[in-house]
Amino acid sequence: MPPRSGRPSLRSDDGDSSALLHFPERRFSPMRNIGVRVGVAVLALAVTTVIVYAEQDCYQDRGAFTGLSWIDAFYYATVSLSTTGYGDITPVCESSRLVNALVITPLRFLFLIVLVGTTIEVLTRRTREQFRSNRWRSHVNEHTVIVGYGVKGRSAAKALVDSGTPTNDIVVVAQDRAAIDEAARDGFVGVVGDGRREEVLLDAAIDRAARVVVATDEDDTSILVTLTARRLSPAATIVAAVRESQNADILKQSGANTVIPTAESAGRLMSLSLMSTTAGEIMEDLLDSGGGLEVVERDITREELGKSPQDLDAHGQIVLAVIRKGTSHRFDTDTIRHLDSGDRLVVIRQNPGGS
Repeated sequence: MPPRSGRPSLRSDDGDSSALLHFPERRFSPMRNIGVRVGVAVLALAVTTVIVYAEQDCYQDRGAFTGLSWIDAFYYATVSLSTTGYGDITPVCESSRLVNALVITPLRFLFLIVLVGTTIEVLTRRTREQFRSNRWRSHVNEHTVIVGYGVKGRSAAKALVDSGTPTNDIVVVAQDRAAIDEAARDGFVGVVGDGRREEVLLDAAIDRAARVVVATDEDDTSILVTLTARRLSPAATIVAAVRESQNADILKQSGANTVIPTAESAGRLMSLSLMSTTAGEIMEDLLDSGGGLEVVERDITREELGKSPQDLDAHGQIVLAVIRKGTSHRFDTDTIRHLDSGDRLVVIRQNPGGS
């Protein structure tokens, strides 16, 4: 497994072949981290110096009550916060001792935490990630798992987000650590591991997923991922991409609900654009999730009950299919004359976020 990139993960790499769970987070530069720590240390030192100087009459220096200068106060703050404690300057009044116990001691702890910040940060990060992982696993449900985060996986994730899917409802699985880092920067939960392995997909909670996108670069890998995903999540909708169209039937037999032949689809779109520029532009607009038109599946509204699918055309929506009791009735079949309760529509409409 490649070396760590510094992003926190659920599990360690020391001999563990299971997946690593990554969460989106803000990343700061090393110089900024160092600057923040130095700033906290200087602030603690300055506050302690001011407190000691304000109560200088309650401190003795080698048994003499001569008052403390700023240098003396700074010296006392330094040796106290660093726990060196030479004992030459000591508090004698009850008020100064109380301040030492209630104020300077917590500042000493803060100062020490800053000094050993790297170790503390690692422990805190692991604890935080473990907490986030447990909380995520207890709440995640009906989410989308994307296996592969290349061009196809990124495009699928972007389209889902553009259609309104929250980023925390998308989990990306990939073997490439750099791809998972990119997915985390995009706001998605990432799992480092081989999507063909059952334990890796279970780390992505695929058994509770509603949708699975198989977007790997190799057809044989896609087939194995689809087989494993279908076994672990029998009810999920699985969409898989295939490079060679002759492998599409194998993917469907493996459990994919829909198979997209990427090379052939791109070729057909190119041919369509050559034969008709307008038709090509419309198809490109439909495929672009940020464009002016979009294809969506939705429930019918109360106002649409009893109407025919053709009635919706007058309202700026073209009905492509009506889904009734799990069966799809396309517009060219003319089998649905009136919309009933429970029907779902597949329509072309104006994208609210488009130009």
